[in-house]
Amino acid sequence: MDEDVIPILRVQDAARAVAWYRRLGFTPRWEHRFEPGFPLFVEIARGELRLFLSEHEGDAVPGTLVYLRVRDVDAVAEAFGVPVEDAPWAREIELRDPDGNRLRVGTPTE
Repeated sequence: MDEDVIPILRVQDAARAVAWYRRLGFTPRWEHRFEPGFPLFVEIARGELRLFLSEHEGDAVPGTLVYLRVRDVDAVAEAFGVPVEDAPWAREIELRDPDGNRLRVGTPTE
C-alpha cells in the first residue's frame, strides 16, 4: 500500500457536491451511510487525486482550502470559465464548490 493523504471536505448535500466535482474530472468511487437517513460520506477520485466529501457535521469546517496539482490547469479553467493566474511556482485558478470550500488548482511551472 502506498501512503497518501486524503482531505475531507464538509458538504451539505453529497449528491450535489459530487455533480459539481464531476466538472473537475472527479468520479465517485464509493459511499457510506451508517443507516438510512444518516449523513453520507463519499470518496471521489480524479486519477490518483482523491477527496472525501462528508455530510457529517464534525468531520470538517466549511470553507476549507485544498490545493490540487493537475497536468492542465488551462483545461480546468476553460471548463469553469475562469482566468488563469501566473504565479512564480505555477499557473493557477481558484474555485469554490457549492458549499464554499476553496480549491486552488494549479499546474507547476518548470
